Amino acid sequence: MIPTLLVGDYLFVSKYSYGYSRHSLPWSWPIIPGRIMISEPERGDVAVFKLPSDNTTDYIKRIVGLPGDRIQMRQGRLWINEKQVKRRRIEDFVYTDGFRRINRLAQFVETLPNGRVHRIVEQTDQGQLDNTGVYTVPKGHYFAMGDNRDNSLDSRVMSGVGFVPFENLVGRAEVLFFSTDGGAGWWEFWRWPGATRFHRFFQSIE
Repeated sequence: MIPTLLVGDYLFVSKYSYGYSRHSLPWSWPIIPGRIMISEPERGDVAVFKLPSDNTTDYIKRIVGLPGDRIQMRQGRLWINEKQVKRRRIEDFVYTDGFRRINRLAQFVETLPNGRVHRIVEQTDQGQLDNTGVYTVPKGHYFAMGDNRDNSLDSRVMSGVGFVPFENLVGRAEVLFFSTDGGAGWWEFWRWPGATRFHRFFQSIE
């Protein structure tokens, strides 16, 4: 989900945003039938959900497709209901990986049909998932994609994630409250200040 989220980010997730299902409870106890106190996700929400293939693994992606939508990728561009989503090039996204190497990725601002704006990164517009068939989102399901478009296992991969049932949504990611680059172990307290990304504390997730 880079550039929106980085490895080492810790989030507050609002479980009441979409109502409650069994996946809102610890260990997904099956004591809530379906979903209650329902509130529909909005296009552009960053949502936590249970992976449909096992109903246990937590995933976090951006909701780009609503029930009934037709989603397609053409040469790296997102199309929703036969309309190309606006994409504007901005400065490169620069980050340091786990080997302390500096990396640069092409970064864009994408504007969804409802006006929601977010950033994405692309390595190429001709990647494995940059040209797809049309996905028609079934009733009661959503289409989720990562903001790191060329390195995201998401709804474009039917055998991996596929369409996300409404019941599988856990909640909406709201706020970053802590972030570390992983450069210090929990026992290395003298290295904590250098490894902590203080500038990311208490940022809202767009």
